[in-house]
Amino acid sequence: MSKIVDKERFYYNPGFLGSPQGRSVRILSEYYGPLQRLQRKKIADTIVFFGSARTLSREDAQTALDNAPKKADEQTIKRLKSDLKMSRYYEDARILAGKFTTWSKGLKGTKRRYIICSGGGSGIMEASNRGAAEAGGINVGLTISLPFESSGNEWITDDLDMKFHYFFMRKFWFLYLAKALIVWPGGFGTLDELMECLTLIQTQKIKKRLPIVLYGKEFWGNVVNWDYLVEAGTISPKDLKLFHISDDVEDTYKYVTDFIEKYQLKGPNF
Repeated sequence: MSKIVDKERFYYNPGFLGSPQGRSVRILSEYYGPLQRLQRKKIADTIVFFGSARTLSREDAQTALDNAPKKADEQTIKRLKSDLKMSRYYEDARILAGKFTTWSKGLKGTKRRYIICSGGGSGIMEASNRGAAEAGGINVGLTISLPFESSGNEWITDDLDMKFHYFFMRKFWFLYLAKALIVWPGGFGTLDELMECLTLIQTQKIKKRLPIVLYGKEFWGNVVNWDYLVEAGTISPKDLKLFHISDDVEDTYKYVTDFIEKYQLKGPNF
């Protein structure tokens, strides 16, 4: 019997793996692949940052405004000024990720706990990975393959930049290890991730205690009228206790770390 060469095996065959019949294998790959890497880095759990990929750093936003053409139309200038205003969230995310990283590095135990995890792209995601890296810690980027947008940023720890094809597998890994979520101003993707998380908690599909902070009072106050949802009877008053709205780095840091220390840290980890 002749020896079978690799290209004849179905699990090496790109044509099969990319076919509809190979879909279940691809899905399993997006479970076991990340699991292997996370275990290799001894990551026990994460603090997840959700937010817009379009949010610029203060430096980049200021440079863009300063370099605007003299004949730029009013709408362009308005957009650039808005970008500069929104850049505060980039800077706050960067600082907060650094504070969480410094705090987590001081915990006892052999596993790495409360590691900063983001969607791995630009904007708020970049800021969170950057803040963790600048604080001397490792961090995770769960990127997604998109046709018109690059993914990944330079601040993600080597071997922890994990690219997904399936949004639902990416969201699984966001929430499976999460012990806290900070949700920053964002678009459809951020809103989708927040609402799915709240739904899973509300329906008790997620049973673990999970502190959730919606960062940016002005933004969230304009985007979602939470009180009206209660008034309309579509959610219960107690559902408003599923999250905390904040506008301050120190308040967010204290809320999350106090919650974790009260409900999650036990024995040698405290």
